[in-house]
Amino acid sequence: MTAARSAGAISDQAADVAAAVWSALGTVRDPELDDPLTELGFVSHHDVTPEGEAVVRLRLPTYFCAPNFAYLMVADAYDAVSAVPGVTKADVRLEDHFAADAINTGVAARSGFVESFRGEAADELDELRADFLRKAVLAGTDRVCRSVLAEGVDPARLADLTLADAPEGPDLWRLIDRRHELGLPCADHDALIVDPATGEAVQPDALRLHLGLARATRVSQEANSGVCRGMLAARYPGSKQ
Repeated sequence: MTAARSAGAISDQAADVAAAVWSALGTVRDPELDDPLTELGFVSHHDVTPEGEAVVRLRLPTYFCAPNFAYLMVADAYDAVSAVPGVTKADVRLEDHFAADAINTGVAARSGFVESFRGEAADELDELRADFLRKAVLAGTDRVCRSVLAEGVDPARLADLTLADAPEGPDLWRLIDRRHELGLPCADHDALIVDPATGEAVQPDALRLHLGLARATRVSQEANSGVCRGMLAARYPGSKQ
C-alpha cells in the first residue's frame, strides 16, 4: 500500500468513527427536555483524530444552566462516545459554563457528581435521572393517548388498552423506551397507561386526573424545549437546531 493510500484509508476510517460518534451522541438526551443533544444543538464540535481520539465539545443555552443537569449530559456523552468501536480515547468537554472546570475534571476522572462538587453536592444523580424519566413517561403517555383518541377511540376505553392497541410510530417507541429504562412494564400486552412510579395500571376512577397530569407535563416539557432552543440560538447566532 502506498503512503497516499494508507493516509486515505486512515482518513476514511476516522470519518467512519466520527459518524459513529455522532450517532452515539444522538442517544444522549437532555434529562429535562428528553430530546437528543444533537437535535437541541448542544454539540458544537465533534471530530476523531487518525489515532482514534474522539474530541467532543458541548454547549448549553446559558452560562448558568443547572450543574446537575449539565453533569449528567457530559457524563452520558463521555460514556456513549467511549463505547464507540474505534475510539481509543474520549475528550468530551463542556464549554462556556460557570461549572465547566469541575464538570469536565470530574467526568474525565469518573469521580461522580458528589466528588466533583465536594462540599456542595449531597447525593449522586440517580434519583434525579429517574425523576425526569418518570416525567418523560407521563409526557409520552399524553402524546400516545392523543394519537389513540384521534383514531376515534372512546376516552372511557383508555384504561383498558394495552401498548399493542396504540398506533405504531415514534411516540409509541419513545414511550416504550422510557418505560424500559425505568424498569416499567413495556410488553405489548401491558397496560397503555401506568403509574410511572409503580408501573401499575391506572384505574378508570383515577384516569382523568392522571391524564391531566400527563398533559401538563408534556406541555411544560415542550415549552421548556422551545425556550432552551431559543436561548441557545440567541447565545450562539447561526447555531443549527
